[in-house]
Amino acid sequence: MISRDVDPRLLRGFVAVAEELHFSRAAARLYVAQQALSRDVRRLEETLGAGLFTRTTRAVELTADGQRLLPLAHKVLAAHTELAAAFAEPGPLLVDLNSDGPSSARSVLDRARALAPGCELMARFESGLTHAAAEIAAGRLDVSFGYAHGLEPAARARLAHTLVRYEPLAVLLPDGHPLAELDRVPLAALAGETVYAGAGNPRTLEWTRLVRELFDGRGIASAPPAPVAVGKEEFGRVMAKTRTPVLVTVDFTDLPGCAKRPLVAPVPLSPLSMVWRKGLRHPGLDALVRAAAELATERGWLEVPAGSLLPAALTGGPDAG
Repeated sequence: MISRDVDPRLLRGFVAVAEELHFSRAAARLYVAQQALSRDVRRLEETLGAGLFTRTTRAVELTADGQRLLPLAHKVLAAHTELAAAFAEPGPLLVDLNSDGPSSARSVLDRARALAPGCELMARFESGLTHAAAEIAAGRLDVSFGYAHGLEPAARARLAHTLVRYEPLAVLLPDGHPLAELDRVPLAALAGETVYAGAGNPRTLEWTRLVRELFDGRGIASAPPAPVAVGKEEFGRVMAKTRTPVLVTVDFTDLPGCAKRPLVAPVPLSPLSMVWRKGLRHPGLDALVRAAAELATERGWLEVPAGSLLPAALTGGPDAG
């Protein structure tokens, strides 16, 4: 019975001797001293509790145990080589951007691809950090973006995250809406309006929590659940049908038949974080983190203008935690 794991180096030495049937030639093949090779073969024999070679002054031959070991050693070394090759180059990193339109997350990904052209950073587009956090925890996704402080504490505890940007919010208005005539919409002007912000979508609970805090006490009602629309065309179709204003970020894609207006007085900010599984190591992740930091510096993404409105979770308010 094997008393401990077998070092692949010992198996490589055994195979070389078994194929050469000559210690000097095997040592030269492995670029090691003959004495060191002989010592490794003895260690392997002690580990396995079996003699592997018969040695005379004229010849080296495999014993019955040595003949039995040789094909097994080939299999083990082939698997070891395959394992090493699988991790010699990093595999693809799957990054959820939430939307296929222009966004801060898209900018981070584009910069990271430029910083690490040898890495395969694969984008996907599925709305909702609540859903993405579960996918990351299950190993089906690597990186996503969203309002990390809006996740349940247990979900957030499984993730590493870094703040990318304080994104100003805007309202998407159907053509003909009275507020569409304004260049900027004061937050107070939404009083009495019913605005869609993902209510009822289990994938975007973090966004719903952020919006509930923004709407509470301001006379703004949340629109009832609507069909989950993925992609510009489907989103536009649903909005044309419901004609309900939608809360979005300022970078949200422009849609035909709609007017996007930034919110002001105050400017509500949505803290966008990049999140990934704790313990994940990948050069593509390093590039994403670096890209986020560079863009935040270049574009002032982490500056908080005077008179802005941040959620309580980032200001130490009563709902922080």
